Amino acid sequence: MLANVKFFKQQHLIKFLFVGLFLITCNLLADEKDLIAAKLNNLNSLEFTFDQLINEKSEKGSCLLEFPGKLKCNYFDDKQKELVINNKKLAITQKRYNKTYYYPISKSPFINILYKDKLLEIVRSGKLELTDQIIKLIYLSENEITIFFDRQSLDLKGWQIRDQYNNNINFSLNIVAKNDVFKKGTFELPKIN
Repeated sequence: MLANVKFFKQQHLIKFLFVGLFLITCNLLADEKDLIAAKLNNLNSLEFTFDQLINEKSEKGSCLLEFPGKLKCNYFDDKQKELVINNKKLAITQKRYNKTYYYPISKSPFINILYKDKLLEIVRSGKLELTDQIIKLIYLSENEITIFFDRQSLDLKGWQIRDQYNNNINFSLNIVAKNDVFKKGTFELPKIN
């Protein structure tokens, strides 16, 4: 009888410890999301360098990002490619050939990165996975988006997206500066050729 009581108490203790550990883990995950959201709320702009991999094609460059909805990237390639997004329009210019192409971004998954409210929605409702160095948030909507944050600094580190053309886009970034004020006209779309 005494053995049964001890066994029962051990089982009860194990269940209690398991539930306690589970609740602490859930709370820590919620804390990670809250800390990332707080950091994003205080962010107005970023300057960063990037490595982009689209279906095995690698590109590098530097970007300026200003919330909401403004991005300008210069690619380090032989075409002297420049990408400018100003709210709902995207222009890609190949300066070497003096050609500019215009696209709407309304259906693009990039809209989720360029608007802080959408980015915060991903943080709040995305599935959180942790490694030693990276916080990974997986968000399923029309497109699957995975956003990466540095585990120590909580800085944005990049994203993975499958776009509307079924391209796999892996984008990693290194932040150079935060909350700079960019000069007027930085995000102006080029004139139509």
